[in-house]
Amino acid sequence: MFEISKKSKSVVGALNISGSKSESNRLLALRAFTSYFEIKNISDSDDTKVMMSAINSNQEKIDIGHAGTAMRFLTSYFSSIKNSSVILTGSKRMRERPISILVDALRELEVNITYLENEGYPPIRINGRVINKKRVNLPANVSSQYISSLMMLGVSLQNGLVINLSTEITSLPYIEMTKKIIERIGGNVKLQSNQILINSLSNKKIPTQLVESDWSSASYFYSIVALSDLSDLTLNTYYEKSIQGDTKLVEIYKNFGVKTTFTGNRIHLSKSNLKIEKKISLDLSNNPDLAQTIVVTCLGLGIDCDLYGLHTLKIKETDRLKALKSEIEKFGVDKIEITENSLHLENKSPLKSNISIETYDDHRMAMSFVPLSLLNPIKINDPLVVTKSYVNFWDHLEKLGFEISKNK
Repeated sequence: MFEISKKSKSVVGALNISGSKSESNRLLALRAFTSYFEIKNISDSDDTKVMMSAINSNQEKIDIGHAGTAMRFLTSYFSSIKNSSVILTGSKRMRERPISILVDALRELEVNITYLENEGYPPIRINGRVINKKRVNLPANVSSQYISSLMMLGVSLQNGLVINLSTEITSLPYIEMTKKIIERIGGNVKLQSNQILINSLSNKKIPTQLVESDWSSASYFYSIVALSDLSDLTLNTYYEKSIQGDTKLVEIYKNFGVKTTFTGNRIHLSKSNLKIEKKISLDLSNNPDLAQTIVVTCLGLGIDCDLYGLHTLKIKETDRLKALKSEIEKFGVDKIEITENSLHLENKSPLKSNISIETYDDHRMAMSFVPLSLLNPIKINDPLVVTKSYVNFWDHLEKLGFEISKNK
């Protein structure tokens, strides 16, 4: 357990945040599918280390732990390796996270995949083969990672791949990110409303790829600035024209009095004098990973919120909607309700202090509640879970003047 506190409510400093996990894992998968190229500013997250290790493994059984992205991307990768036989497994929670939509699609491409325990869930055995079929069908409203996984597979297939989508896409920015990264290495993708066409990537030398820092990781500092009295915070390396969907932070956090200024490859965060509304309503269908951070920001500012488009949160590292409800209730709020795809918070009462947050093996549960330490000291159980996406998180907090009492 860590107890986090801060003597003042001002936040001043500069941080270098690691490369985007989402970009890094896509580039690693594409490098495995195509040919070697250098990747700079690669993420130092556990998930990315798992991806690298699994791709280079010669073991029959590969345990990817909690790394959901790795599970989905590697399922397609190992499907394409002729005469291979690999078992993909993971943590207890990973074995509860569905993968049948992706498996069904790969079976449609005549890949032999079997479930070793529960139908529809890891662990799975994948018998790889040369894939000749070029059309596949799947719904697009569950996890964008299924689609991204197949898009990257398509780059390596001799005939390319046509993905027919039977429903509206969820988390479209992540699909667009995959498209742009494929195009960055020389591929070609056509993204239509109900169809994605991926051409085979002809053999060519792929230039060195530079990974932008992670916008999801930046979200916790947006929340900190929102709850501060005064802020002068610089984060590297970020671009105004980013391919990461979570750049939506810039617009969303204007509602909470956070001003973003772009200078070269840096963002500067400061507190504005904008009047903050008492209630906010957001559709986060395209940015579900921001939900935890946003609702905690609202909690700290005393803002009511209605957040929609959250159905994918139920199949993350934990059921994030249930986890949020359980932890927010500890603060003695007036009302916190969840549905299958939404969260609703009402609170005008003073927040209870001396709260201990359970993290549920979920890195974002740990980091999203930390900004509340600007108001009162807060305890985080299993704090090292943050390494899944942000290895230096606690060090960066200390650099900004937060006090962290460890193992209390």
